[in-house]
Amino acid sequence: MIERYSRKILKDIWSEENKYKIWLEIEIAAAQAMEKLGQIPKGVSSIVRKKAKINVKRIHQIENQVKHDVIAFLTSVTEKAGIKARYLHQGMTSSDVLDTSFNIQLVQSGKIILKDLDQLLKVLKKQSNKYKFTPCMGRSHGIHAEPITFGLKLASFYEEFKRNRKRLADAIDEVSVCAISGAVGTFANINPNVEKHVAKKLNLKVEPISTQIIPRDRHAFYFSVLGIIAGSVERVAIEIRHLQRTEVYELQEYFSKKSKGFICYAT
Repeated sequence: MIERYSRKILKDIWSEENKYKIWLEIEIAAAQAMEKLGQIPKGVSSIVRKKAKINVKRIHQIENQVKHDVIAFLTSVTEKAGIKARYLHQGMTSSDVLDTSFNIQLVQSGKIILKDLDQLLKVLKKQSNKYKFTPCMGRSHGIHAEPITFGLKLASFYEEFKRNRKRLADAIDEVSVCAISGAVGTFANINPNVEKHVAKKLNLKVEPISTQIIPRDRHAFYFSVLGIIAGSVERVAIEIRHLQRTEVYELQEYFSKKSKGFICYAT
């Protein structure tokens, strides 16, 4: 993503710092469940929460040696939290952490985009009412057809983004799952109640059937929805670009007082 167009709030979600923080929350939640089940000593989760620090640089240093991201992370945590941290990750597999963390990041990002869509819908609704009697040309293949109103165009955008909002809400629900089922998803070395506890703690649902990884159709649905939303954004952008062309000039794009130049792309 071009730096100028990257939003800090989303960059922070996908930063390594945030990723490792989520990993730590997953490990702590799993440890809490294991303590209740008597599988590891009491106090492990509280000690780790109190003492563990995320050091991205150190994790990378360890990973360069051990060639394993989760082992590098756990080693780094143990260096800070002490010997009791060795009980973390018992019976778990790397994908339990990686996939659950990835889904949390998708949920975090999705909720921000939902808020953006809510703001956009408010603007489109307001502007479609404002311009509902403002005439403009309707076009078929770019050729003049019947007259319409600019408000009707905006109302069409509004309905499309209303559908997009529902799609995204469904996609967020689709990825709001965790899997803490151990190697190849058999629960052979971890109690299913650990998974239930982690899911409840992290406000997720339990993956009904895991094969060690969370099924990728969930992610495919999520990203397909993002693609549809991007297509809707492009539809609005192209219409505005077309209507502000010199030979059409039905619209003018906002240009602030101190702005200089236009961002142009050859076509």
